[in-house]
Amino acid sequence: MSGRVALVTGAGGGLGSALAIGLHASGYRVALADTDEGAAAAAAATLDPSGGTALPLWLDVREIGHWQRALSALLDRWGAAHVLVNNAAMTVARPVMEIPPDEFDAVLAVNLRGTFLGCQVFGGHFRDRGHGRIVNMASLAGQNGGTATGAHYAASKAGIVALTKVFARDLAPFGVTVNAIAPGPLDTPMVHRTVPPERLDALRAAIPVGGLGDPGFVARLVVQLASPEAGFATGATWDVNGGLYMR
Repeated sequence: MSGRVALVTGAGGGLGSALAIGLHASGYRVALADTDEGAAAAAAATLDPSGGTALPLWLDVREIGHWQRALSALLDRWGAAHVLVNNAAMTVARPVMEIPPDEFDAVLAVNLRGTFLGCQVFGGHFRDRGHGRIVNMASLAGQNGGTATGAHYAASKAGIVALTKVFARDLAPFGVTVNAIAPGPLDTPMVHRTVPPERLDALRAAIPVGGLGDPGFVARLVVQLASPEAGFATGATWDVNGGLYMR
């Protein structure tokens, strides 16, 4: 795996940081992108204080120009880009009848538009070079409507599942795969922020396997889907939800 280059969005903390750690541990040079520059820099420094194999980037996933600059930064630093992990997300828990239109738009702009632009910019680069791997972070909420998250979050994650199929079909002839991972509740800061402490035990009890998911396992799944050998796996949504949603 040595020499391969990956970019992870929303990598300043939480699941994104775990994904970056997993890729880096597998020999990737990793760009950690986030709108929190300090968090991205700190996360990158924990991987490689010298900066040789870990690059922090400021990236607003809503803007195509920022995506283009991020790709250029990888090419300037390491001369290549092989993997994109679209993980950046905005999570708001609010009853559906109370969601303001502007908040609905804001969540979809980060989660769905951001994923679309990343797939477009990096997908085009991968297509032109005949190889690439894109992994989009969807969610159980996009499959069952969500229980602890807002309708805007659930709708954006359902859209990511659909976008994954569209890009997978379009890019398959060019050696590029596009997959999604749909985690259920993981042991991450986002879940602990979204679910009040008094409801956490009930949430764990409702999960058939009896506990929250391991972000490290999701990271290992990303590494597997990102590998050169994963060329026959595309257009799929990989469920990691403790049995909450079976199909």
